[in-house]
Amino acid sequence: MAAMTLVTFMQVIARYVFNYSFVWALELTGVMFAWLIFIGMSYGVRVGAHIGVDAAVKALGPRSARIVESVAASLCIAYALIVVVGGVQYVHKIYSVGILMQDIPIQSWIPRVVLPLGFLLLAFRFAQVLWRLARGEDAHLLGDEAKDALKLHDEPSFGEARK
Repeated sequence: MAAMTLVTFMQVIARYVFNYSFVWALELTGVMFAWLIFIGMSYGVRVGAHIGVDAAVKALGPRSARIVESVAASLCIAYALIVVVGGVQYVHKIYSVGILMQDIPIQSWIPRVVLPLGFLLLAFRFAQVLWRLARGEDAHLLGDEAKDALKLHDEPSFGEARK
């Protein structure tokens, strides 16, 4: 995200201050954005920030809610693995053609490899959800547990001085 912001900022400064344009900047930020989205979606699953029908699931009893969450996670794993297979085939086809990207001199399959990788990571995260449910835990990392997992609890809050 920081690199994408830096490239965009460089492009704005180059264009409006120096009347110059980096032709590769738009394509590079598009690639970075795709990587951010496809890798970031698995983080959303990890902490429970993905799209769900929480109100309906919470209205069920604990046992029924676990069953619904397990079925939903299983369907998401199946969907993700279908996209992984299709993504691998797509990337292989582009790889075999050997086309370069329009503005960046790299093979066009390189930025597209994020499709199968991102969905493979997504399937892994939903498998973690199933594992947590099987162990009797919450489906996702929540609250302090998510902070602990990400080691954010050691960082001071905004405006709070370090000790």
